[in-house]
Amino acid sequence: MKAAVFRGANQPLNIEDVVVDDPQPGEVVVRVAASGVCHSDLHFVDGVWPMTPPVILGHEGAGVIEAVGDGVTYVQPGDHIIMCGSCFCGQCKHCLRGKPYLCLDRPGRSSDDPPRYSQPDGNPMGQMAGLSTFAEQVLTHQNNVVKIPNDMPLQQAALISCGVTTGVGAALNTAKVEPGATVAVFGAGGVGLSAIQGARIAGATRIIAVDLVEEKLGRALEMGATHVVDASNRDPVEALVEMTDGGVDHALECIGNKNAAEQCFEALGPGGTATIVGMIPYGLDVEVDGASFLREKKIQGCSMGSNRFRVDMLTYIEYYRQGKLMLDEMISKRGPLEDVNDCFRAMKAGEVARSVLTFN
Repeated sequence: MKAAVFRGANQPLNIEDVVVDDPQPGEVVVRVAASGVCHSDLHFVDGVWPMTPPVILGHEGAGVIEAVGDGVTYVQPGDHIIMCGSCFCGQCKHCLRGKPYLCLDRPGRSSDDPPRYSQPDGNPMGQMAGLSTFAEQVLTHQNNVVKIPNDMPLQQAALISCGVTTGVGAALNTAKVEPGATVAVFGAGGVGLSAIQGARIAGATRIIAVDLVEEKLGRALEMGATHVVDASNRDPVEALVEMTDGGVDHALECIGNKNAAEQCFEALGPGGTATIVGMIPYGLDVEVDGASFLREKKIQGCSMGSNRFRVDMLTYIEYYRQGKLMLDEMISKRGPLEDVNDCFRAMKAGEVARSVLTFN
């Protein structure tokens, strides 16, 4: 099969032939229909997060089950599915406490097993997040997929795989935005736009998008933001404090930027909560004012929207069908696998909400 392979930081991905192993017990083969291009992939391409090549990137996808290994009972060939990197064992203390996104024992192959992917010369090929959706096929564990209705469009479903689940879930599950709350969302990319929609669905009355790019702020207003702050010409903390008479109830950082994370905390009013959704680069510390804790200001992390993906993703599909969740409008660019590097360029330029790679 063809796949987009990471060969080193600050290099374009290569489209290469890759050999896919047969599914072992508990595993499934997915024929990929669509894969979103997420900012998390770009973190590895730009070297912000470390990764040892060669690796097939991509972790946001949807497709059709093509084959199953022994013992697979959840899906069968022909089923339409969304993939998710939050694989779960169902037995560890976090799974049993209803937090499978924090699973301690994610199912996968051991070092003694053959690799799921290999190069034509037989050397192993790494897999991102147990998925690698920048490829014509994905070989993964059945606990990495959720079965969806066959009439759900797979390009839109692919967005739910990561960006939408992360952003909407950050607002609904992690931050638990209350009706009537004031919310600031730092970053109006795919995850930020999803967080804005999550805040809207939750009933927030004032949703303020913060970004440096005017075009992205315009998209934020279309998705449910009530106000915007252009951080390229105004201090966002001062603006938010002024607009909300003392600070917001919730601030969500959806970029993966140390300064933005600190600004989220600074922009809170008493009792407010900052939720850090983006991937802060390795080695960086987030620093906040210690005295602010006396005003019961809080800061917390977020793992992919605190998802219970086999429940949440089906809920998001219903939100989409009811017109509450805008997915069609989030797809700014479509193209074949060979367009993956241009999708990264467009993302860095702020030209797109989400790019989707499509497969025949």
